[in-house]
Amino acid sequence: VQLLESVPGLVNPSQTLSLTCTVSRGSITTKDYWWPWLRQSPGKGLEWIGVMAYTGDTYYSPSLKSRTSITRNTSKNQFFLQLNSVTPEDTAVYYCAGGEERITSGYDYWGQGTQVTVST
Repeated sequence: VQLLESVPGLVNPSQTLSLTCTVSRGSITTKDYWWPWLRQSPGKGLEWIGVMAYTGDTYYSPSLKSRTSITRNTSKNQFFLQLNSVTPEDTAVYYCAGGEERITSGYDYWGQGTQVTVST
């Protein structure tokens, strides 16, 4: 299974961060698989943002839930992250991943990571 994230680069404060994860050599509807988004800010550990199950059900970190949406396009085998009202504190390397656990730091498959900077 391979995951490839889009590269949005720079996002202005208060705007919406949008990322796409394209999955190949596997399906986002494979039974019992989970498809999360995570991020790592400078000097901080890995932060779990949220996850979509193979059913399409979603779960979010309580600290980010009010600003986060994870959706998917099964025909394109893609899933998406939207993070609203971003601030410089949302600057991080963002990762999509896949695996058989809902919440873990050790998912089976990872994207390459994409740097997102929130700045004017």
